[in-house]
Amino acid sequence: MEDLKDIIAKNLVDLRTRAKLTQLQLAEMLNYSDKAVSKWERGEAIPDVRVLVRIAEIYGVTLDDIVKPESVAVPIEHNRHINGKRIFITVLSALLVWFIATGIFLVFFFINPTEKYSYLVFVVAPLPTSIVLLVLSAMWGNRITNAVASSLVLWSCVLIFHIFVITFTDFTKIYFLYIASALFEVLIILWFVYRWFSAKKGTKKVN
Repeated sequence: MEDLKDIIAKNLVDLRTRAKLTQLQLAEMLNYSDKAVSKWERGEAIPDVRVLVRIAEIYGVTLDDIVKPESVAVPIEHNRHINGKRIFITVLSALLVWFIATGIFLVFFFINPTEKYSYLVFVVAPLPTSIVLLVLSAMWGNRITNAVASSLVLWSCVLIFHIFVITFTDFTKIYFLYIASALFEVLIILWFVYRWFSAKKGTKKVN
């Protein structure tokens, strides 16, 4: 078992170095602490199978490449290609939302009853954009990107509510909206901090 730990540790260091990632960056991708990554790379502990599979996916190698004694070469270009593709998909998805919003705006703009309020389409557009980013972040991102995307959803809703209220009503105490939203933002931050501590605590139990 000690030999296996040493082999995995050596390969993990080699893979991460070749991929030009820091321990903290890898930890964020895995939703673990950098201390856990450090233990794995020192051979003090072995990641569970699910984590090893995830690490293999990040580096674009197989699980066998991580546990075999021969040194492995990370297909850096392949890994960069995957990351570049994900960024491209994210940007394209966000632009698609605004493209659709522009089309809807043009339809409303050239209809007399709705022309006056056609600009509201662009007020609403940030919400579906932030939802798209949240979904993609849940698939490919980490705790930080998930927290940012969640906050974008919240404040997009605030923007919509604010603009619609001042446009269609005489309600003036809109500051209550921002007080409530600030409380929700605190809850979002606390939730992700709690998840970070839970993940950190979980690594200690595993190790």
